[in-house]
Amino acid sequence: MTAQDPPSYTNPYEPHDEPFDISMAKHACYGCDDEKGRDLKNPHAYEDDEVFDTVYGGDDRSRYPSDSTYHDEDRPTPAKRHSYTDDDQRTGQYAPVDAVDSAPLVREMPAKKGWSTSRNMEYADPEGQEARDRAKAGPLGRFFNSARYPLQQRIEDKKRGIGRQKHPFVVYILTVAMIAVFIYELVYNSQQQGSPISLKPVINPMLGPSSSALISLGARFPPCMKLVQQVPPSTNLACANNTANPVTEICTVADLCAFGGIPPSGEPNQWFRFITPIFLHAGIIHILLNMLSQVVLSGQIEREMGSGGFLLTYFSAGIFGNVLGGNFSLVGVPSVGASGAIFGTLAVTWVDLFAHWKYHYRPVRKLIFMTIELLIGFAIGYIPYLDNFAHIGGFVMGLLVGTFFYPVISETKRHRTIMWVFRLVVLPLAIILFVVLVRNFYTSDPYAACSGCRYLSCFPSAANNRCQGTGITMTSSNN
Repeated sequence: MTAQDPPSYTNPYEPHDEPFDISMAKHACYGCDDEKGRDLKNPHAYEDDEVFDTVYGGDDRSRYPSDSTYHDEDRPTPAKRHSYTDDDQRTGQYAPVDAVDSAPLVREMPAKKGWSTSRNMEYADPEGQEARDRAKAGPLGRFFNSARYPLQQRIEDKKRGIGRQKHPFVVYILTVAMIAVFIYELVYNSQQQGSPISLKPVINPMLGPSSSALISLGARFPPCMKLVQQVPPSTNLACANNTANPVTEICTVADLCAFGGIPPSGEPNQWFRFITPIFLHAGIIHILLNMLSQVVLSGQIEREMGSGGFLLTYFSAGIFGNVLGGNFSLVGVPSVGASGAIFGTLAVTWVDLFAHWKYHYRPVRKLIFMTIELLIGFAIGYIPYLDNFAHIGGFVMGLLVGTFFYPVISETKRHRTIMWVFRLVVLPLAIILFVVLVRNFYTSDPYAACSGCRYLSCFPSAANNRCQGTGITMTSSNN
């Protein structure tokens, strides 16, 4: 068998009682001229090989079955393949493929040099104008007009974990700022005690500064924020530079409060201590845990919410956690950390889970893990220098503010209406909680309202007098 005499074979796509003779191809050839007397049995007879390309689609391998003995090395190579375009409606007229590449796929649309034909195609873009309008809108406009973003695209992005922005810029800035502040804490403690970590008179279990140093640096400490009858400004405490036990370096509360101190005839009013503790940390272990949670968890929440809504949720949760802790924690125990703010962003994940239940993979399992995670976080709040009330308050405020700012996908009008009802309820509720607890902190005795609340953040032991009194373990006679 030679290359000039291809065998007859049975068409694998159409059943035939008789073998299919290739010499009959001229009768099925579209546009072939029978008068030219072409010999279809000899593929080498014609250089352009247009008959074979027309009948068999221009694919050399499709001319002969895979089980044919007509081997690849014996097959002819066509000099040039031909096709036809939509613009050429004349029967039997074919144009080279090279020429087709430069022709536009859309009629009367000019082809651009160097572009493939697929780039010249124009599709209907019903969302194009809305996307352009959304791009021109500001952050507030993008929030309230989020429903104009194509619904199916939002659902797909949600399942893939794609949020409103690519990078959590606020989280990056806050993390860098908190690390810088912590470095300053270690430097300050080193200047006072000769060591960046407090080792004397007691060891800080978090591997950080002493409690006196934290008070001077801006920890939440109610005696510096208001007049506490049990701990007046004249109360003596260990100075930041004390390393002896019993205490030899004694300072008053007014001295430890720093930031200009407390006027002798005035009352403490360092209200900014509701904010500054967010940037302070009790030690190396504390900041490592918080920064890891902040970058991983809070960073993803910022990507989904956007920087504006995230910033408001983060600080409202952190501040409210300190307000709640100032009301019910032991007044003589300083508290620091961004845990309240981070718990606020953790609360947003609960908003996301319940609002987008059907979009989450195995939501019941996820709910179980999130519950365990939340309980572990509350248990950590019993560690010294930490405040469980900050965790609880941050989580509650995160639920309220996060419900208002988190972009929820609503496929139905009923779901959208329910979400807006929730938003209209949680916003005034969050404001009321802030006003009531701040007023309660400055004007009344929180212990009288809830004497047992202290146990939510204090584990009874001999070191803290069974969570009774102020929590101060070292005092001397007042002047």
